[in-house]
Amino acid sequence: MTLVTFRTGFATLGLIVVALIKRPTIRKADLWVLATLGLLNVAFPFVLISWSETHISSGMAAILNSMVPLFTILIAPIFLKEEHLGLQRILGLLLGFAGVIVLMSNQLGAGDALKEIGVIAMLISAISYAASSIFARKMSRGMKPEAQSLGQMGTAFLLITPTALTFEAPFHFPTLAMSYVALIWLGILGSCVATLLWFSLLNSVGPTRTSMTSYIYPLVGVLLGMIFLKEQVDWRLVVGGILIVLAVLIVNTQKNPFAKKESLLMVKDTEQEND
Repeated sequence: MTLVTFRTGFATLGLIVVALIKRPTIRKADLWVLATLGLLNVAFPFVLISWSETHISSGMAAILNSMVPLFTILIAPIFLKEEHLGLQRILGLLLGFAGVIVLMSNQLGAGDALKEIGVIAMLISAISYAASSIFARKMSRGMKPEAQSLGQMGTAFLLITPTALTFEAPFHFPTLAMSYVALIWLGILGSCVATLLWFSLLNSVGPTRTSMTSYIYPLVGVLLGMIFLKEQVDWRLVVGGILIVLAVLIVNTQKNPFAKKESLLMVKDTEQEND
């Protein structure tokens, strides 16, 4: 919880700077929506993931986190008419998940005595992410990404700070300078910038295609390990990487039938106005 407090705190500071530049509008009527997202899309899953990764391997965590798109495609059609269950989309999601399993199969490792609970915690966080993306798409339409990001992250910080002070007392500040560098990096790049990009994607392409970013995380992680840590490259990187990239291409090249219908309606309305 202390880690999440620092992460959301630095992210909120970054988003305040962005808000001062962009001047987004946050209505009072939207505060409950942003507070819900702060809880279910940030504070709650961040704590679950941070805790679970102390009991399961990074490979297992990557695979379980990559179930976000699968949960999203199951839930989204119930609440969003534009999120239809097409064969091409399902194939792409399954290919991507298979790619993550292949990519991380050599990093599963054995966990400790709380491994099973760690797995459950990761699955709950994945469901929370999936439900939050659908909720955000449905309930925050029309809001700017800057307003969505600041409202979500700010409320998450306000929720997690007193929780950490209560349950992880006494509150300890990091003593190493490198720890602060890591926290600032995680807060500014991993949360501030990432949240702005996430909401931009969510507003433009919907929750299912946005959730495909979950497949990219482990691939980028393995590539960075190869480049900077001189980790060995084997067939898993090639096969898993190809499956993930292919999955992203399949899902994102699928045409949206609703977009065509909406464009035709706009043309008709324009013609009527001209007449």
